[in-house]
Amino acid sequence: MTLHHVVVGVDGSLVSVRALDQAAEEAARRGATLRVVYAVPDRDEAGPILASAASRVRERHPDIPVVTRAVEDGAVRALARESADAVLTVVGTRGLGELAGRVCGAVSSRLAAQVRGPLMVVRGERLHDDPRDVLLGPGTDTDTEAARYALEEAELRGVRLRVPGGRAEEALARFAVAGAREQHLGAEAESRTARTAPAHALVDATRDASVVVIGSRRPGGRHSGHLSPVVHTLLHHSHCPVVLVPMG
Repeated sequence: MTLHHVVVGVDGSLVSVRALDQAAEEAARRGATLRVVYAVPDRDEAGPILASAASRVRERHPDIPVVTRAVEDGAVRALARESADAVLTVVGTRGLGELAGRVCGAVSSRLAAQVRGPLMVVRGERLHDDPRDVLLGPGTDTDTEAARYALEEAELRGVRLRVPGGRAEEALARFAVAGAREQHLGAEAESRTARTAPAHALVDATRDASVVVIGSRRPGGRHSGHLSPVVHTLLHHSHCPVVLVPMG
């Protein structure tokens, strides 16, 4: 039986603590179990980090079931495997410089090209306490899964879904079959800047968003392993968490 759970990768760093806190919020929002994963060469190294992570979650969210798992493998391979049956996988990201960006050395960038389910990369200076819109990334209007996910995310948060460009609005309207969904669907007029530089315009829009959702190619597909320029830009510069939804 597939478990209803959120997966988060930890390693004891401040970055992973922020990812852990975000993942706990996501699990609470979905009524899901939180699975905390630490990929290490030796399982004996994982005990203190996993115990600390579980204690932190239980202190803040006593009603969330927490499961910890030490995996003897690389972080990318372990989390890609764990993502297969998770409703969401969450990781943190460090501020990437030019060199790190070019070689995709960060776990978050490499995992984004291999993940098998929705992946949230926690970015931004702080977690937003106040309700903010969900954004749908450009080029996602033709992808049913990403559009559905974005609508559901807006519903879970009780906020509007903001969609740059009219074409995306029309596509999303086809999925808003229930009246309750239609009230979450919003749109912005597409500006010249959004048409000529969608990635940078979207990054600017993330300043006032709770999360941005965008589709990415599925592992095994013709373009798998190659993230689009927009996805790269969001992973490196977004002001809010980024959710990548695998698409065909």
